[in-house]
Amino acid sequence: MIPNLLNITPELTASVAARTVAARTLLAGIAGEWSPAAFANSLGAEDMVLTDLIVKSGLPIEIFSLDTGRLPAETYELMAAVDKRYGLKLKIYFPQAEEVETYVRNQGMNAFYDSVTLRKACCTIRKVEPLRRALAGKRAWITGLRAQQAATRDGLPLREYDAGNGLEKFNPLAEWTEKEVWTYIVQNAVPYNALHDKFYPSIGCAPCTRAISPGEDIRAGRWWWESPESKECGLHVKG
Repeated sequence: MIPNLLNITPELTASVAARTVAARTLLAGIAGEWSPAAFANSLGAEDMVLTDLIVKSGLPIEIFSLDTGRLPAETYELMAAVDKRYGLKLKIYFPQAEEVETYVRNQGMNAFYDSVTLRKACCTIRKVEPLRRALAGKRAWITGLRAQQAATRDGLPLREYDAGNGLEKFNPLAEWTEKEVWTYIVQNAVPYNALHDKFYPSIGCAPCTRAISPGEDIRAGRWWWESPESKECGLHVKG
């Protein structure tokens, strides 16, 4: 969605206001009842909404990001914008250098294009393993997932147990629509990734993300060479 093209109606403003109250309440509850909790900020539009809510509420929730080593330049620029706007230096986790070197030597720099198996292996090294380290010692983690984002996220609950990481997982924006997310961003002047203005609604690693065409699904630009049913990196697995 291009923010400048968003038509913010009174009804949309009212729904965002109600959603915001509910999200703030849930986040406050997580901070109070599930400490230590952490928010995995992938710097997408939804994650920027949650960053704004957590920081403005002064909640004791750690905010971290995963730097895969292959992020777009615009994502790094947003990291700097977050620091400037909120005085927040994100806690960054990187993949293990030895694992990346072994993968590239054995499979090739862009082997993730060759098969779903090799793509998921790359995601495991660059995302899943760093996430496990980031969540070590935490009782709960928070994501910016929405049910409408993809076929793999249909029926997403506000709260679920993450068996893979052994802790509670909260999705405060699970029921938000894309228009509600962008209405919040526009109304609160929240910084966002410049790629969103170039038809990139979902942004991951640079080689695995492309712009979408009008009418395409919002996740169509992620791993576009795969079927929709396989388009997850392993960070979010249904139990």
